[in-house]
Amino acid sequence: MPPTHHQSHPAVTLSVRVPPKSRKQLEELANATGRSKSFLAAEAIAFYLAAHSWQVKAIEKSIKKADSKKAKFIKHETVSDWLNSWGSEKEQEPPK
Repeated sequence: MPPTHHQSHPAVTLSVRVPPKSRKQLEELANATGRSKSFLAAEAIAFYLAAHSWQVKAIEKSIKKADSKKAKFIKHETVSDWLNSWGSEKEQEPPK
């Protein structure tokens, strides 16, 4: 479920260009639901941001971890050799 809009924060206007097909679909949905196009567009943006903002947070967390003094890196070749050994008689232990 998308986040709800709070009246305590004033809304701002945002102009967005969309293909004619998207505008037509938005108009049809607005008519079918009794909602305004603006309401539906704002709801769609809020839903999209909620669904994808975790990626930015995860990347920022990973960068912080990689930049820390406790960061440990394993050579690509070591990981590749380990993965290539999967399912063989000489399967290797995970690199440490």
